[in-house]
Amino acid sequence: MLEAVLGLFAVVVLVVVGRNWLKKRTAEHLGGIAASDEKDGGSRSTDQRAPVTEFHVVGSEARVTFDVPLDDEDDEVLNEILLDEAMEVLRDKKHTLPIADVHEVVVFAGRGAAREVARAKLPSPGVLPPPPPVSLLHLGNVAPDPFKADADVQPAATYETKSQVPADELPPIGKELKIPKGLQRGLRAAGVDIDRASGPEIILGLLKLFGYQIEASPEPGVFNAIKDGETTLVVVEGYSPGDHPEVDDGRVRAFAGRFAMSGARRGVFVSEKYAPFMIYDIERNEPRLRFITRERLQEFIDSMAIT
Repeated sequence: MLEAVLGLFAVVVLVVVGRNWLKKRTAEHLGGIAASDEKDGGSRSTDQRAPVTEFHVVGSEARVTFDVPLDDEDDEVLNEILLDEAMEVLRDKKHTLPIADVHEVVVFAGRGAAREVARAKLPSPGVLPPPPPVSLLHLGNVAPDPFKADADVQPAATYETKSQVPADELPPIGKELKIPKGLQRGLRAAGVDIDRASGPEIILGLLKLFGYQIEASPEPGVFNAIKDGETTLVVVEGYSPGDHPEVDDGRVRAFAGRFAMSGARRGVFVSEKYAPFMIYDIERNEPRLRFITRERLQEFIDSMAIT
């Protein structure tokens, strides 16, 4: 009788110990997942995210709307990029909003009247899939950074200036540029309207896609692009009908002088106008300066083509 009681007591002890061990292991596992979510959720700057205009939880759906221009035809690859972006938006929101009852993520995009472009069910309610190993909104993952001083593209050696500047008005730059489909997707996902964007807007969009954080200065058209602890001075100049189609020599000298006093690692001047011949001397004397003007924009874009 005593042996039976002792045997039963031993079984109860084993069950209790086993249950406590299982609860501890489960808590450790869930804690690990939470820590992973914390890390993954803050891994990318919002400068490298598709711009969000609305986020709502409606019933069991998390609905994310992006300020992203779309073509009339559906682009499945762009839709997949935006779906990944929506998952990351939800990953950020879960730290401040309850999402335990969210079963599905629905993605909307477009300027004006947004339309649904993608949806996906979560692995289980409130549980997000792991983030993609490579963000397609960070072109530095798939192509060399053409804005760095040691990039393969060396404009002073490979680009030309316009020998004769036309006297009439310049057409919109979008009608002249041929942007590869891969870059179009990235720019659209970053909120750049390819059909209406200016040359400077396209270059600023590309800087963001290559991982730069863009900081505007109090002076219009002047920006600091920061990446890996280094600053690139960016000065942009647009074009309006009636403007002289060539960059003024004084603007070029002012840019070089601003760079000399800025402490920036490199400088980029972007304009929809044509460049004067004097930029050759400046680029030769100061290789850290780069001029991306109208006659250079297409070749610069071609240098980072992604199919």
